[in-house]
Amino acid sequence: MSGQIILSEYRPGEAAALVRLFYNTVHSVCLGDYTQEQVDAWADGTADPAVWEQSFLRHQTLVARIGGEIAGFADLDGDYLDRLYVHRDFQRQGVATALAQALEQRAAEKGFSRITVHASVTARPFFEKRGWRVVREQQVERKGVFLTNFIMEKDL
Repeated sequence: MSGQIILSEYRPGEAAALVRLFYNTVHSVCLGDYTQEQVDAWADGTADPAVWEQSFLRHQTLVARIGGEIAGFADLDGDYLDRLYVHRDFQRQGVATALAQALEQRAAEKGFSRITVHASVTARPFFEKRGWRVVREQQVERKGVFLTNFIMEKDL
């Protein structure tokens, strides 16, 4: 599946679809870098779409579509790139690049000189190719399970 990537602002009511995309992406794409126990703790299937809805509305949230299907999403909270997930069927088609580029540009337009992300092992190479640098590796705990991720920064 490939086609033109269309970015749009988050629309109220899309949270349930984005929560599903998040869960499915973690359980498929990230399973190569994390154990089953780790992905189950990271995305346990209990994310509340109403809570995510409020978060998406507070943040600058973009949704990427290809052929009318939701291909991915990302959101920015000030100078922090909070979430960036691409549906497993749309990996390596420029979706993450389009989302990251748009949000980096928005952060720069808001006057931020640097942007930060907590990148998974899976996402780290993507961010490094885009000029982000690792500040430090860290262990985060989810439901008693530890996962490695990386605090990364990019100067804008």
